[in-house]
Formats: sequence, structure tokens, C-alpha cells
Amino acid sequence: MSQHHVVIGAGPVGRHVAALLAERGDRVTVATRSGRDTGLEAVGHLALDASDADALTRATEGAAVLYNCANPGDYTQWEQTWPPLAASLLTAAERTEAVYAITGNLYPYGPVDGPMRPDLPDAATDHKGILRARLWADALAAHDAGRVRAVEVRASDYVGRGIGENGHITRVLPAALQGKAVSMVGRTDLPHTFTDVLDVARMLVAAADDPSSHGRTWMVPSNAPRSQQQALTEVLAAAGKPPVTVRRLPAGMLRAMGLVSPMMREIAQMSYQWTAPYVVDDTETRAHFGIEPTPWDEVCRRTADGV
Repeated sequence: MSQHHVVIGAGPVGRHVAALLAERGDRVTVATRSGRDTGLEAVGHLALDASDADALTRATEGAAVLYNCANPGDYTQWEQTWPPLAASLLTAAERTEAVYAITGNLYPYGPVDGPMRPDLPDAATDHKGILRARLWADALAAHDAGRVRAVEVRASDYVGRGIGENGHITRVLPAALQGKAVSMVGRTDLPHTFTDVLDVARMLVAAADDPSSHGRTWMVPSNAPRSQQQALTEVLAAAGKPPVTVRRLPAGMLRAMGLVSPMMREIAQMSYQWTAPYVVDDTETRAHFGIEPTPWDEVCRRTADGV
């Protein structure tokens, strides 16, 4: 039976979620501040300030699932933007009894020694990771109290279509496709998990659909780790292009730039992700859901085509 789903955010995850739901015949509303058209057929669009709990509740009334695919892009505004937005989403889910499905990330774990698994504690030391950990803790507390049904899926750095400046690979890809040398953050030779944004959407929908998965976080299935240089080289190869020179932006340089640039200061706080192996263990997710990541060759082609 067709259900109604409300997707907050029209970034790459939100668009992929909406497309997957529409393809299976569900009714989908994508809500953004502007109400801009995603270009997806059979998908409705709504102009909405999702931090307005009353307006969001009205939009979500009768929906089976409320998907949090919001991504406030400016790190310097997270402390002002995320708390009221997350509180509104949680309130609307509680009022309407919609499943609350959250697009998470790995920031809550902070620096790690070894692969990241869902049973690791949220032990972030930077304010963005602490903030994201608190948002999930609030949702989990509401779930445990029986007020909502919540689940969060966590993914590493995105590759795939529609990522653009928000991805470490896709940020430099336009220049690399022209044969130009590029600069990438931190070490470019360390194993790092990259996650296809389509797989994030697939996992989010699967988790929302599965009541037995609620009340916890899950890792999005991802391909074997690759270094930044290797991942970029393989995406270029998928486009029929040769490798390019990859320069390193050391963490110390980012911190120095942060003295005059608030945004660079925020990025420098996350440099631990690029100075040691940063790898996801998705074993539990694959066993529970039976979901495998999109084959890496296909991911590379989609990433190259999506520029």
C-alpha cells in the first residue's frame, strides 16, 4: 500500500531518498526553505522552515516516515542552525508518530584507533562532533522513552552523483578532469572509507522500513577503503582520464589558515580524519539488512558522470 513520506532537505541524500521512494510507488514530499523543484517526477515540493515545529507537524501529519536529510553546509553556523532544527524534527515525529529516520555521519566518534563500528562510544572532542552526538542522544532518549521511533544511519565521506563541493573527491574532480594538479586535505596515502551517496539513501529507506532496526545507529555499507589519491585516480580512470599530481594540505597549514578564516578553522578541527586510517566496519549492517555497497567501478562511473 502506498504511503506518504516527508523528506527534509533536497541535497544529494534527500534527492536519492525521494527518488527511491517514488520509484516504488510511495507519495513523497520534499521540503526545503525555498521549495525548489528537484526535477524528480511524481515528487511533491514544499517551501517550509523545518525549524518551525508547528509548520513541520502540519506537513508531516499522516506520513509514515519523516526523513532528516538536512545538511546545513556552513560549519560556522551549525551551533545556531542544528539545535532548533533537530528539536523541531523530533517534536514533529513525536506529534505525528512518523518514524524518524536520520542521516548521520561519523563525527560523533571523534578520533578513533581502529575501524568504526556502531557499538563504539560517541566520544567526539570537537564541537561539531559533540553537537551531532547530542542530537542523536536526544532522539535515542525519546525513542527509549516510547515517544518516537528513531533510527540513524552513519556514512563516511560521500562519493557519487550530486556531491560537488561537499565531497573531498568531487571537490577537486573538475580540475583533475582537466589534467590539473590538485590539493587534498592531510595524508593522501592512508586507507579511508568512501560511501556512495546512493547507498546512504538505500540504507536510510531500509532502516526506516525495518522496525527491528530502530533505536540505534547503523553503518552504511561501503566499499573497501582507498586512499584519497587512489580514489581520485580510479574516478579519473572511469572517465578515461589519466592520473594527476596530488598535493597535500597539511593539518598545520589548515590551522594556520584558520587564524584568519572561520571556515578553515572548522575544517582544521576535522583534520584527524586525514592523518590516520579512517575506516568503517559495516559487518553488522550487511548481516542484518543483506545490503551490499554499489560496486566500486559503478560508483566511480557515477561520480565522474555527476560532475
